[in-house]
Amino acid sequence: MKYKLLGNTGLKVSELCLGTMTFGGKGYFSAVGSLQQETVDEIVKTSVDAGINFIDTANVYSEGWSEELTGQAILNLGLKRDDLIIATKVRGKMGEGPNDSGLTRKHIMQQVDLSLKRLKTDYIDLYQIHSYDPLTPLEDTMETLNDIVKSGKVRYLGASNMAAWQLMKALAHSKYSRLARFVSLQAYYTIAGRDLERELIPLLNDQQLGLLIWSPLAGGLLSGKYSRAGESQAGVRRANFDFPPVNKERAFNILDILHPMAETKGCSVAQLALAWLLHQSAVTSVIIGANKLEQLHDNLKSIHVTLTDEDLIRLNEVSTLPQEYPGWMLERTGLDRKTDA
Repeated sequence: MKYKLLGNTGLKVSELCLGTMTFGGKGYFSAVGSLQQETVDEIVKTSVDAGINFIDTANVYSEGWSEELTGQAILNLGLKRDDLIIATKVRGKMGEGPNDSGLTRKHIMQQVDLSLKRLKTDYIDLYQIHSYDPLTPLEDTMETLNDIVKSGKVRYLGASNMAAWQLMKALAHSKYSRLARFVSLQAYYTIAGRDLERELIPLLNDQQLGLLIWSPLAGGLLSGKYSRAGESQAGVRRANFDFPPVNKERAFNILDILHPMAETKGCSVAQLALAWLLHQSAVTSVIIGANKLEQLHDNLKSIHVTLTDEDLIRLNEVSTLPQEYPGWMLERTGLDRKTDA
């Protein structure tokens, strides 16, 4: 297992991160997974034994039960808390009241304490906003997040599922108001969904933020279990939870390359799709989750898959994004300012 710096923090996180969306099985997330404590303990132990020091959860996963199971697993296994990087999130709906969601001071202050209680810890390493809140001024949110960092309840701040302008606005306010800033972005990125490359990856590189990847197998579409004819193995996730949205035609064009390449390399299609992400310089850590131990074992092997320059060129050609304005105009007008390096 390799360890990479989380943005510009000096903090080292494993290149694979254990995702916990499959823990619990309550409410909306029951379609994703319903693992209970005994299996959760096995999943966490297997991950830590493989060198993973990074665990990602969220308060909304199974109505808080994912956090509860994660915290209990750490206790059950006797893991040293300070050896782990625990990340969770705030923003989503956690009740029926009018103020039970969002990024208001009230909601954040309430939810950070509840997450700490469920995780059975006195601090959260990375506290992430789960998305943008259009009703709360971003400045108010950043000042509240700064307060919980100063309190010691949170070590670092992260963002997730934001537009480039929203993220840059938050970073600018933090800089000029001398507040704790976001150090990472958690976002959807796969070889079948490279939209992040248009605006967000250039921003992350410029501002030295880490990039954490959710749903790296496109909700299971890149697991190798799907065919162009629409057939899939019974019980796979996309059969019940067709998310995130994917251009299926482009995805199957990519799978047409991945299947024979995986066979040649003696690895699974899933390992190859994960390896492509691990070969992207902007990526800090790829979040992997599993409903079964064999899925986890398979995903963990992705760190050993090597892609040659020729492999990367072939995969880039079949998956590259169509040109979009202003990208094509910026490329054209920037030709006279390219360096020789």
